[in-house]
Amino acid sequence: MIPFSDRVCSAATATSPSRLALRSALAVACAWPAAPAAAELHRHRLDNGMEILVKEDHRAPVVASMLWYRAGSMDEVNGSTGVAHVLEHMMFRGTRTLAPGELSKTVARAGGRDNASTGRDYTIYFQQLHRSQLPLAMRLEADRMANLMLTEAEFARELRVVMEERRLRTEDQPRSLLYETFFATAYQAHPYRTPIIGWMRDLENMTLADAHTWYRAWYAPNNAALVVVGDVHAADVFAEAQRWFGAIAPRALPERKAQSEAPQRGLRRAVVNAPAELPYLLMGWHVPALRDLERDWEPYALWVLAAALDGSDASRLTRDLVRERRLAVSAGAGYDPVNRGPGLFVVSATPAAGHSVEALEAALRAQIAAIAEHGITAEELERTRVQAVAAQVYGRDSMLGQARQIGRLHNAGLPPDGAAMQVRRLQEVTVQQVQAVARKYFADDNLTVGTLWPQPLAAAVRAGASDVPLREHH
Repeated sequence: MIPFSDRVCSAATATSPSRLALRSALAVACAWPAAPAAAELHRHRLDNGMEILVKEDHRAPVVASMLWYRAGSMDEVNGSTGVAHVLEHMMFRGTRTLAPGELSKTVARAGGRDNASTGRDYTIYFQQLHRSQLPLAMRLEADRMANLMLTEAEFARELRVVMEERRLRTEDQPRSLLYETFFATAYQAHPYRTPIIGWMRDLENMTLADAHTWYRAWYAPNNAALVVVGDVHAADVFAEAQRWFGAIAPRALPERKAQSEAPQRGLRRAVVNAPAELPYLLMGWHVPALRDLERDWEPYALWVLAAALDGSDASRLTRDLVRERRLAVSAGAGYDPVNRGPGLFVVSATPAAGHSVEALEAALRAQIAAIAEHGITAEELERTRVQAVAAQVYGRDSMLGQARQIGRLHNAGLPPDGAAMQVRRLQEVTVQQVQAVARKYFADDNLTVGTLWPQPLAAAVRAGASDVPLREHH
């Protein structure tokens, strides 16, 4: 039998209409030298509980080093939302040996680049450098894991930056406001209901003690995983990790209490009135997340369903609602199965001129109802399989991309080398399974609808906006 990846690469030269949209992408992807398979991931645990995951990739003399802390906005408590993100900023503001801002300058002088990101499930810090500079990256991360200096002056400065970031990226962005209100409505109990950047009132009341408490609670080696991908040898990486991180003592972590979302028992609606040019519609249904790569099947079927709706220009929403019926300017669907918390399947759209939000909502409902009644076609299923393998190939293109893929799986409690298994399980999804999840989860009792209603654009610029520069960590 021809391996599926080989059959996918042969599709790059096929001329059937269902494959034309993928020809160019697959031709490039299949010509690129493949990175080592996921099975070649090397793992080691230090005595202090810190995990080291290494994937050797010798195509170029570079290395990506990504440190994952298993603590994000879902671990915050009411009254302190946003503290994970604020602490991420503070991690660049100096240690006992480095002045504020010196860490990034040190990486830049070594010819590398660094950044960080806070998510709902994690906080990550990464560097991309020449392979010879990996010890430098480890030294810097170990230093701020153990020796961060939190001062009132730097905290006040970074808190102002974060508050202005919230103003610019959320409060002044109508769609961002809708997403924030939408998630706060879809989730009633689970902390996914709070924004990663935090509520403004919590930021206004945040203190240095809040940041210090977060740092002491979660920034411990036994709550961290270092993912290294690049032109390295695993044994050397393990030795360097022991050298720089091995002496940092583990700490007792806060108890993680189980947090679940009760079943929804009726349609919920969220409305945001804000200055905007066009309305915007969000629809979300509670669905399961991936908990077992091999045994679960519903998340893979939902993954295929999302691709059938919005995987390419040939997918249903773009083809039917945008191009043919011209009900929408744009329409999309999204589902991320890899989370520590519960899953949400989201559909979004912007109505075209002359069409109402109500008509667009009805059309989106009809798209999913059609799949629930008739399923998807074999052609759609094949296209989704092709896209899945192409995405895996492209994911191996970037060493940072590989590190992120490994880290996300590990952070969610899944096998970190499970990318290949994900693709295999996607290949096994049937049209009947896609139809089954469409029937099971997409009822009105499980639905939250968010609508942005445009208001007249404000004539005046918001008063009191700060000119504090933003440091981009995302």
